[in-house]
Amino acid sequence: MAKVEVKAPIIEEIKSYVDKASAVVLVDYRGLTVEADTNLRRTLREAGVVYKVYKNTYLKRAFEGTVYEELAKHLEGPTAVAFGIEDATAPARTLSKAMKAADKLEFKGGVVDGTYYDAEGLKVVANIPSKEELISRLLGSMQSPIANLARVIKQIAEKNEEAA
Repeated sequence: MAKVEVKAPIIEEIKSYVDKASAVVLVDYRGLTVEADTNLRRTLREAGVVYKVYKNTYLKRAFEGTVYEELAKHLEGPTAVAFGIEDATAPARTLSKAMKAADKLEFKGGVVDGTYYDAEGLKVVANIPSKEELISRLLGSMQSPIANLARVIKQIAEKNEEAA
């Protein structure tokens, strides 16, 4: 079997993740223990993030012609890739939390919703709450004035009943 026949399915697998992803984050996992890596993979899976290790050349080929092409400059040394399928900030947020426990883990670069970020930029993106959390905060802030208005109207109505 030729090498191309072996590589093609792997590159196609990466491309399928790239097509579905709203974010791709690259990390250097050098020095991570097996236990730390296992915990990291479990945490990422629970957050809906696909975390894989591929050869850098496969990633370069899969990223060609996409918004993730700029990540090719970070593909040196050991590289793991996290694909955010459902939530664009989930890979950066989850990896950032894992970095607190595993200091060897480092951001290399990433693309979130079509925007490239270096390692420092990803640290900022990691502080952005999930979409669901942002929506609940918005709804909570919209509901608060309405609830206050309802309370005031009720108090006025009760006061008028007492006076009558």
